Amino acid sequence: MPEETISVDYVMEKASGPHFSGLRIDSPASSPSASSALASAVADVNAPKQPFVIGVSGGTASGKTTVCDMIIQQLHDHRVVLVNQDSFYRGLTAEESKRVHEYNFDHPDAFDTEQLLDCIKTLKSGLPYQVPIYDFKNHRRCSDSFRQVNASDVIILEGILVFHDQRVRNLMNMKIFVDTDADVRLARRIRRDTVERGRDVNSVLEQARLL
Repeated sequence: MPEETISVDYVMEKASGPHFSGLRIDSPASSPSASSALASAVADVNAPKQPFVIGVSGGTASGKTTVCDMIIQQLHDHRVVLVNQDSFYRGLTAEESKRVHEYNFDHPDAFDTEQLLDCIKTLKSGLPYQVPIYDFKNHRRCSDSFRQVNASDVIILEGILVFHDQRVRNLMNMKIFVDTDADVRLARRIRRDTVERGRDVNSVLEQARLL
């Protein structure tokens, strides 16, 4: 298992602070100790009032959002905010828009990593941040609206490539990688992109071919 990531089944934290293992987050209802174990880790590392940053990564449609929801439920005694890497997609140029079916949205260059870094650093400093809103149908950011995210005890950063840039990884106290069968992810992706993002099946399959 790569040093930079950890399995979703067993959260292994090796950052500065307490070392803990065996924390299952697959079923909050059936595992009451999971909530207290994760909360204790957050509380201990968070002693100097520094927000605890959790990175959640994995392939597209792997179930990252579900894992984030589980973590939020378990940390109900803490203020938690969720920052999605998808919010930091770069808007396509006119030329890129003409050939959108050839554009690789799963490449690091598709994201504005500098702004993502600025967002997390700002939140860690205790200040709010105006997170952009990305329109997946037009492949551009909404120019006149944003999402106000306030500083909190815990910051969850979720996205397919949040572990790619070392500068982003260095801001994290915990890293979770969600591993799901490729066929399951493709089925989920087709359903999500056709229903929520206005794409057709052929374009989704073509995009998946680029991976």
